[in-house]
Amino acid sequence: MEKIKSSIIIGIAIIITAWFLGKSFQNRNKNLDSITVIGLGTKDFVSDDILWSGSFTTNSIDIKTAYNKIVSDQKIVADFFTNKGFKPTEFNFGAVNFEKKFREVRNENSGNQTRYEQVFDGFKATQTVTFSAKMNPDLMKRIENVSSKTSELVNSGIELSSNSIQYTFSDLPSLKQSLIEKATKDANERASKIVKTANGNLGKLKRASMGVFQITGQGSTEDDSYGGINDTFSKNKTARITVRLEYELD
Repeated sequence: MEKIKSSIIIGIAIIITAWFLGKSFQNRNKNLDSITVIGLGTKDFVSDDILWSGSFTTNSIDIKTAYNKIVSDQKIVADFFTNKGFKPTEFNFGAVNFEKKFREVRNENSGNQTRYEQVFDGFKATQTVTFSAKMNPDLMKRIENVSSKTSELVNSGIELSSNSIQYTFSDLPSLKQSLIEKATKDANERASKIVKTANGNLGKLKRASMGVFQITGQGSTEDDSYGGINDTFSKNKTARITVRLEYELD
């Protein structure tokens, strides 16, 4: 009786094992009967938004004096830009920022011991002037031109520290959609050519995934970043995206 039970158990185990092996083989062949391709969508474009800013500072032991001086300098800076052809509405000044300054003083006592301490050295007042243009080529060009001429303010006793111009694009959603469409079409054409050359037939799409949206300066050799790249320093840019498609093979 025990021998019969053992035979039955062994038989069931063999059937189950065979079923799993068959399934595994079937899944393996199923995975082999597919093709995965990557399509690329790229487009060169010119930025149509610009942002540029600069800042100037003044120093005084008294906060009120520092404020009055920065207000006086603001008028000189405003006159400088209006004389360059800008309307007062085409640039704006930020709030005045105050910072306490300290200097390090070295003291020696009678025992030749050196001690350093921080001594209050007045206030530093800073103000920022900002220019921006959206889909306005004429204003964009004027901002680009004046950004390289601010050193002329030195003649008025003002040193304006200029930040780098930032360039962006106003319609990134439409650009991204067009690149996805282009990359998908490219991947499909690649898969079709490969299968056709191998005398096969392309089946239905199994899965699709999209890569990260990348924006670099035109001609850049920068490698793609896992988190994506968004170059804001180049006016002429290149956008690209990849799409991965997996098809069944008939």
